[in-house]
Amino acid sequence: MLRFLALYLVAINALAYGVYWLDKRRAQRGGRRVSERELLLWAAAGGSLGSFLAMRRLRHKTRKVGFRLAFLGIVAAQVAGLYLLGPW
Repeated sequence: MLRFLALYLVAINALAYGVYWLDKRRAQRGGRRVSERELLLWAAAGGSLGSFLAMRRLRHKTRKVGFRLAFLGIVAAQVAGLYLLGPW
């Protein structure tokens, strides 16, 4: 079970990073963008670390206050959920 969870988290974070990269590239080239809703869904599905790293390294979606607040809300909910479900 833990092995599956670890593999899932690695995969979902890599995919989230890739989707942010794709959106940044499309933004630079004037192509069809990935919606903010979809970007946030990748984070909510467990890809918040990959999303965060992409936001910082690619400097993508860092100026949009509404997006950042929604992202922080997702991260806060995930941290709270881990705390409530954790063995402490």
